[in-house]
Amino acid sequence: MQTVNWSQEMELGVPEMDDAHKALLEELTRLSNTPDDQFATGYFALIAALEQDFREEEQLMENIDFPALHSHREQHARVLSGLHHVVPDVMQGHIDPGREAIALFQQWFLFHLSTMDLALAVDLDLANVPKESISPLLTRTDLDSMVKNIMR
Repeated sequence: MQTVNWSQEMELGVPEMDDAHKALLEELTRLSNTPDDQFATGYFALIAALEQDFREEEQLMENIDFPALHSHREQHARVLSGLHHVVPDVMQGHIDPGREAIALFQQWFLFHLSTMDLALAVDLDLANVPKESISPLLTRTDLDSMVKNIMR
């Protein structure tokens, strides 16, 4: 599976968002290279991390009265639905649908980043929201911690 690598062109100018996006792409690369017998754990951790990240991002959008909140939230819900749709297969050891979902998620992410998240970053700038007041989104350390907790 081909993976998407972070590049400077993906930066939105909001360090917390950029760091979270970079960590997400690193996690997707790691998950893409995970052996089949360990894939399910990483897949479930990724979904949990995305759910938390999306909740935090949506709360931020509510706080600034972001005009595209509903459509942004709908995109989050649709992608999570797609990831959840293959959970039963992955739980039964059929990981190919999970790997395919990850590949499709990467394509979605690039589109979402360059449209919805870019609009959010611009709105944050226009709203003069101080960068330090934006709660840090998930980092690689957060993802690693979630994986360890699931594996216990």
